[in-house]
Amino acid sequence: MIGITSYGAYVPRTRLPFAVIGGRPPKEGGPERSVAWNDEDAITQGVTAAIHCLEGLDRSQVDLLLFASTTLPFQEKQAAALVARVLDLGRDVQTADHAGSTRAGTAALRAATDAVKAGSARCALVIASDARMAAPKSGMEANFGDGAAAFLITDGDAIASVDDFHAVTDEVTDVWRPAGHEFVHTWEDRFVIQESYTPNMAAALSGFFEKTGTGIGDYDRVAFYGPDARSHGGALKAAGVTGDAIQSPLFGRLGNAGAAFAPLQLIAALEAATPGQKILLANFGNGADVTSFSTTDQIEKLAPRRGVEWNLARRRVVTSYDDYVKAKGLAATEWDAGTNPGLSATILFRERDDDLSLLGQQCNACGAIQFPAQRICESCFAKDDYSKVRLSDRTGKVVTYTFDFFFPTPNPPTVVTVTDVDGARIHLQVVEIAPEDMKIGQEVEFVFRRIHESGGRPNYYWKGIPKPE
Repeated sequence: MIGITSYGAYVPRTRLPFAVIGGRPPKEGGPERSVAWNDEDAITQGVTAAIHCLEGLDRSQVDLLLFASTTLPFQEKQAAALVARVLDLGRDVQTADHAGSTRAGTAALRAATDAVKAGSARCALVIASDARMAAPKSGMEANFGDGAAAFLITDGDAIASVDDFHAVTDEVTDVWRPAGHEFVHTWEDRFVIQESYTPNMAAALSGFFEKTGTGIGDYDRVAFYGPDARSHGGALKAAGVTGDAIQSPLFGRLGNAGAAFAPLQLIAALEAATPGQKILLANFGNGADVTSFSTTDQIEKLAPRRGVEWNLARRRVVTSYDDYVKAKGLAATEWDAGTNPGLSATILFRERDDDLSLLGQQCNACGAIQFPAQRICESCFAKDDYSKVRLSDRTGKVVTYTFDFFFPTPNPPTVVTVTDVDGARIHLQVVEIAPEDMKIGQEVEFVFRRIHESGGRPNYYWKGIPKPE
């Protein structure tokens, strides 16, 4: 059966309470949104969601990777190719980016399903990730949220089949971001909802029901994209969705995550689903599309995944709006670090195995693991006799650390460590930990993050975060 065989999600740990946006102290239990912090973007979020999706699975089986986002860091440079390298996928993997619309996530999901059905791919990894920016204090700032979702589509033991799909397309300038602009723009709310969102969602749903011979009552769980909580509720009411069938849009906890918004709701629905249920997913952006899924017995056999609820339970609250503005690069600075020459393309090329894939080497003679690559084994002195090993999915243990108050960060000090990974010693920044909680022997997981901005482009590397309990 062709369908979803695994999933993974990522929601940044950082939360911006609405009270802080309004200049008040944060209130526990109040509405908030997720925020990609200064070292996170669509790429890093998507990598983490994909790692969660692929946990325990053979990555070499993935032969198609589709990356969907409206906030790709590069306008010319493929995000999917970068992510494939970071995930240590095979060299012969097909890659493509889907962009330009908040419907990019479901469009990529449809394309992956069609590729597997057609036989042009055996195992497709679909990643939807967004970190959209709204102007400070604008109405969209509180509605937006950041996050990523990943799915594995194969012909095998699917936890949910991808059944039917229908889309309508509409050319309308309702929500947009011109090339080179930092913030998303929107037309008058009334125009966006009355002339675009409401009629397009209704047209996509009616076309889907006519095509499939089904009705809204045939579905156990219904997940809708919504520009905001009020219009989301209006669309559900117009479609006749009531009670337990409503999948929470997570406004006030996560927010509208753009291309990842509808896919994250699908993951939340799968987390709560039982075998034999039908799920309806409706997405919006220059038109609308509707996809239906049927869960199978396999959903109870899938090993626990880091999905939406797991991520939402991890929180770090921003208590100052100035900290948020600084982390997002919206505050004036003494100098612009992004305009220096940066690392040369030659260094970036030569060190891809270290910087992107985090590949160490294991001595074939004595089994010792070392990082970075070198010709002589530090343990048995064997020469040029190694096998590559991926370190990013292992656990490290901090050997020593220091606090750096010079390295640019919105939350000084930067925690710099030497971390042991099964014998290999790695210089590693550790984030998402308070200085007073840092200790020798701290166990860490690896996360792919921005290390700095130089040469007019983001540069990435791996960092450590405390291993979750």
